[in-house]
Amino acid sequence: MNDRSEGSSARWVERFAALLLASAALATAWSSYQASRWTGEQAKSFAAANAARVESTKASSLANAQTEVDVSVFTEWVNATVRGEEELTTFYRQRFREEFVPAFEAWIATDPFEDPSAAPTPFAMSEYVIAAREEAAELEAAADAGAGDARENVQRATNYVLGVVLFATSLFFAGIATKLGSIRLRTVVLALGGLVFVLSAGWIATFPVSLSI
Repeated sequence: MNDRSEGSSARWVERFAALLLASAALATAWSSYQASRWTGEQAKSFAAANAARVESTKASSLANAQTEVDVSVFTEWVNATVRGEEELTTFYRQRFREEFVPAFEAWIATDPFEDPSAAPTPFAMSEYVIAAREEAAELEAAADAGAGDARENVQRATNYVLGVVLFATSLFFAGIATKLGSIRLRTVVLALGGLVFVLSAGWIATFPVSLSI
């Protein structure tokens, strides 16, 4: 190879090295930014999931307490009814919770004191619905969904961190290539660095993006 040809090859190698250095540096910065963003997203998802779980626990506790009240008042009503104490029966009947009344009336309509096939208590009726228990179930589902989102965001952040490592590898190849004396060796090292960059960039391009404006 003559001096002119070797000089031309050296210039192309230097230009390619400079381009690879700039591109890999930008890609590294982008991947670092995205890793940071998705780390923040997973933190927010975990926080939302934890908050929903706390609210679910509160709603579930309220539902349990309301069920205990319903059971207690209904039991006293049954005892008074069996003893024929009409005034006391009316007293307890007037103190049923509003949510319990539809189930009680549906149960009474089945003639439970005479029909052995009737449901044993109003609590076995489909009409017995406690809003707090349904709210607890919805909040628990939201907490599970939030935890799932958080796990996905953790994986996304991890993928971007791996992208940082890969682009840093490209930077290393581009940087070391300029220090080598042999044009052929420079070309091989730059080609390797370029391959790592292209494959990494193609992989990173498939990831979701998180932006803050």
